[in-house]
Amino acid sequence: MTDLDIREETTATVQDRRFWRRSRGSEDEAGRSAVSWGDRKDPRVRWTLRVAQLLVLAGLVVAAVFPIVWLAKASISTTGDLIRDPLAWWPSGIDLSNYDVVWNELGIAKYLLNTLWLALGSAAVTLVVCVTGAYCLSILRPRWGAVVYWAVLATLFIPGVISLVPLYLTVLDLPGLGISLLNTMWAVWLPAGASAFSLVLAKRFFDSIPRELIEAARIDGAGPVRVLWSVVIPLSRPILSVLALLACVSAYKEYLWPLLVLQDPNVQPISVALPRVEPSLEYSAMMAALFLSLIIPIVLFLIFQRQFLRSVGMANGIKG
Repeated sequence: MTDLDIREETTATVQDRRFWRRSRGSEDEAGRSAVSWGDRKDPRVRWTLRVAQLLVLAGLVVAAVFPIVWLAKASISTTGDLIRDPLAWWPSGIDLSNYDVVWNELGIAKYLLNTLWLALGSAAVTLVVCVTGAYCLSILRPRWGAVVYWAVLATLFIPGVISLVPLYLTVLDLPGLGISLLNTMWAVWLPAGASAFSLVLAKRFFDSIPRELIEAARIDGAGPVRVLWSVVIPLSRPILSVLALLACVSAYKEYLWPLLVLQDPNVQPISVALPRVEPSLEYSAMMAALFLSLIIPIVLFLIFQRQFLRSVGMANGIKG
């Protein structure tokens, strides 16, 4: 047998093995399915599955979209129409004065700017704290790094309500400085930056960076700061965007902690200001304010939906 015959026989054997693996994999996938491929060939089964899928999809769309559509309708309705028949389509006509009341008399733009400032500051502090902490634990790897890492993981099992009192006392009288951070954005930014979940997420990503790149930069004379700025951060842009989005979403929907530390109405975000002014607003004007506060995260999700979905996937990977 010549070398050419041996090569042809080996190639045929490899192709047979690949075909057998593909066919076996497809059979396994079909066996794991709720409805086998043989049953799917039956027109009755196939149409039943399609109708069930359409019904489930329609139910999800109604459950997700209908509250937003109703809130948009309620924001341009009168208070009397909302009380008499909440599901009616403008019996007394469209009333756009609700937005004028909310924008001019209530001054909702101030609260929205406070919320934006709160979210951006929380994202910036989270990036600084988590990136430097993860870089120290993952790249620098000090001797006590494992102890600190497991201590950070242990805080994930502590409910946030338990730490409210000591955290409030810390903000009230900052140790070492003797100053109070109440009614300042720092009272929300600093606790938001101390996110154990974001730190673990960043560390897991930094662990996946090839060590050869780090060693090559060190051989070229780069110090720890230069390695972080020129090597690690450019390679970590996906996780940085994920951490920033998670911090912004968490700060936007936070209510209890800003309520405790931001008692001055001039610095309160929208989540705290709306419940405070709700007794003085008409029902329809309150719906307009809620719609304005809801439309912002919806627009952000439509713009950054890839980053949001990536953050959900990474979060599930860490929890799993």
